Amino acid sequence: MSPIRILGRRTVMAAAAALAAPAIARAQAYPARTVRVVNAYSPGGTADVICRILCAGLTDKLGQSFAVDNKPGAAGTIAAQIVARAPADGYTLFMLPGGHAASAAIQEQMSYHPIDDFTFIGLATQIPFIVATFPDHPIKTVPELIAAAKAAPEPIVFSTSGVGTGQHLAAELFAAMANIKLKHLPSRGGTAVPTMLLGKHIELGFEPPPSLLELLKDGKLRAIATTGPVRFFALPDVPTIGETIPGYEVTSYFGLAGPPGMPADIVKLLNAETVAMTEDPQTVEKFKTLGSLPLSSTPEGFREQVASDIKRWTRIVADAGIKPSAPATAAPSPGK
Repeated sequence: MSPIRILGRRTVMAAAAALAAPAIARAQAYPARTVRVVNAYSPGGTADVICRILCAGLTDKLGQSFAVDNKPGAAGTIAAQIVARAPADGYTLFMLPGGHAASAAIQEQMSYHPIDDFTFIGLATQIPFIVATFPDHPIKTVPELIAAAKAAPEPIVFSTSGVGTGQHLAAELFAAMANIKLKHLPSRGGTAVPTMLLGKHIELGFEPPPSLLELLKDGKLRAIATTGPVRFFALPDVPTIGETIPGYEVTSYFGLAGPPGMPADIVKLLNAETVAMTEDPQTVEKFKTLGSLPLSSTPEGFREQVASDIKRWTRIVADAGIKPSAPATAAPSPGK
């Protein structure tokens, strides 16, 4: 090997090291101050608690405070807009929910691009929905539900926390795949759906676990199915919709994202720490108390998940003719 070629290789290696040095130094210095984590939901709810679990874990791991900043409203778009316009230095992050894709599918105009205006860091947890009814309802299984819906002169009435929510789109996807008609009666959120079920104002509710588990345990409501890829750990005897309709699978998820153009080394660091938390037994137990399970991913995998969901929900929104609207008040249905 000639001296000239040896010198050339050393020169290239030195140049590469010089280019890598700032990134290494930045990653070692990050975070040097408090990191703001914007949450799209109100304090005290499941999403808020999940966000606080993640922030506490990152605070412990990285030695600086990761502080929750709740910015609810406008189906999560207020929080998303804040993050999309923030500096890409890693000090403003977004606990991006599954509803981010639902909002992108239903909103005709948005002030940000739901994919390109974010840096995806990694998934953290997922939550299935529960399909529930009142205890003495004659429908007890998914096949019975499909048969009843096809035979009924009027669509079976179901409720969720609002138009265009993940629960709403999960129900519409079920109706489309089962080739049945359902009627959506949106609630005002909170405990409204369980209350409507208890009063028999609706026949079905599509809800996340926290609002239903105690009522199911006490026998005040009854679960027909869950929407996840496998049976829900808290309801092992309740089948998934996918056991009747192969290919059906819907969960709500939460993960970390940031503004567009975040440094790759900071993304790598945050992803590694998030993955480590999803493998930590104490964190897993905390998630399970909320009816959720850890779900890790690469940044690329998270981006692909959201992009895929936007395509899926855009198709469902178009086929079902869903338009944003104010929530309606509960009213007795023909199924009462």
